[in-house]
Amino acid sequence: MILFPAIDLKGGHCVRLREGEMASATIFNTAPAAQAASFAADGFSWIHVVDLDGAFAGRSVNRAAVDAIIKATSLNVQLGGGIRDLDAIAGWLSAGVTRVILGTAAARDPALVIKACELYPGRIVVGIDAREGMVAVAGWAETTALSATELAQRFADVGVSAIIFTDIGRDGLLTGLNLAATRALAATTRVPVIASGGLAGMADIEALCAPENACLAGAIAGRALYDGRLAARQALARLGKGAA
Repeated sequence: MILFPAIDLKGGHCVRLREGEMASATIFNTAPAAQAASFAADGFSWIHVVDLDGAFAGRSVNRAAVDAIIKATSLNVQLGGGIRDLDAIAGWLSAGVTRVILGTAAARDPALVIKACELYPGRIVVGIDAREGMVAVAGWAETTALSATELAQRFADVGVSAIIFTDIGRDGLLTGLNLAATRALAATTRVPVIASGGLAGMADIEALCAPENACLAGAIAGRALYDGRLAARQALARLGKGAA
């Protein structure tokens, strides 16, 4: 079970949103590389980075900040936000990113995911961001007619390394992970599924360790870490260091 600390980038800063609303952004660190170094010191093995500006623009915007994060630590970097073609995928993997996340691209261009998995086995993650079970794209600004389950099933056998399932309605609100919905999604695919959205503290970590959630590969923690509601070392110890 891997715990991924999150760094969301807006205007070069490390921020957190509420339900994906850019207007609700709270700046937690103006130096994302320093934040990444802090997470490394806490004992994390991975870091989850999202270029929020890029998600809306359809291209990478916070390049300098991501490059600085890569150089600041030896953490495995999982990156999403505005990555929507093979050139962008190749560029980021060459730059030192461990895995790239395809969200909007996965919903709109499934052939891209399939080709990327062929070219870069083990390095492609599908991000499924859902609002009341329906997939949202373009920085969550547009809700599609595609269900989260349908999207997951599209990529069941193409070599995707993981699926990140985010419950948008809980993101940044500290209301707890939607483990029931995440388990239901995991039951439809053999691809490892990571829970995201709403992690509030140790109660969620304990829930992740429950037998019924053994089907999950990990979870993403954001605001709970920044607000001090979740102690990184305690959480990692409970999850067995969260190494991968």
